[in-house]
Amino acid sequence: MDWVTGEYELFEVTEPAVQTLPFVYNSPHSGRCYPISFLESARLDSHEIRRSEDHFVDELFAAAPEIGAPLLKANFPRAYLDVNREPYELDPRMFEGTLPPYANIGSMRVAGGLGTVPRIVAENMDIYAHRLPVDEALSRIETIYKPYHACLRRLLSRTHANFGMAVLIDCHSMPGNIRVAGSNLRPDVIIGDRYGTSASQEVSRAALHFLEELGFVAVCNKPYAGGFITEHYGRPIRSLHALQIEVNRALYVDEKTLLKKADFPAIQASLEIFMRQLGVFVSEYAIDTSLAAE
Repeated sequence: MDWVTGEYELFEVTEPAVQTLPFVYNSPHSGRCYPISFLESARLDSHEIRRSEDHFVDELFAAAPEIGAPLLKANFPRAYLDVNREPYELDPRMFEGTLPPYANIGSMRVAGGLGTVPRIVAENMDIYAHRLPVDEALSRIETIYKPYHACLRRLLSRTHANFGMAVLIDCHSMPGNIRVAGSNLRPDVIIGDRYGTSASQEVSRAALHFLEELGFVAVCNKPYAGGFITEHYGRPIRSLHALQIEVNRALYVDEKTLLKKADFPAIQASLEIFMRQLGVFVSEYAIDTSLAAE
């Protein structure tokens, strides 16, 4: 965790020397730069407030530039602003003042406390001791959310223009106690493609196959099918494919101390192999009209 008292880069892109793959990697929830003013407004301590982080996911996928793809990562924390939401999914109970009429106040995510400006962190723990001014929420959206998505759009547009297609890998982690509904299966990795609407079946099946070959217990869409980013940017008919990947954080993080386990380098290395394999697969089959435009 980094305590930030002044200016810091809200997000950053690590570029390859030359982009050789039609991929963009994105880590929107691994930010760990916590403004002091935010911590002072919170009712949670500096450990509890980190429960919503996708801990070290940016490091798990840090090989992206080395294999030829850009990596966009947030430095701001998810508890402060969640860019994997619509821009104005806001809970009116959180704010002093009136939300704009275009705010989506009725979504399931807002009802669950996990809107664009979240009300809770994991384990249903309220973040704020008091209501926030509406202008504070709108300011975060204008100064962080919109620039972040503008950057992501530029990366995808550039990739699509250069390769005739683009594959977005939206990288996340999930709690270690997640089970597949109706079973005792604890997945190591979940691939989300919005039930086939955000990416071609070929890409999704290849991702699952490579993960299983590496020894991971991998499933598709249950219980995580993909969030706003996957849904919003995945347009297979336009050769824009988006997959969400959720890594079970119990594999590599002690969920009590939030410190890396000794297995972290091994998980990181396996995911690099996965990234390389998926890159080769997509590059070899990009001439297929189900993946790339003719």
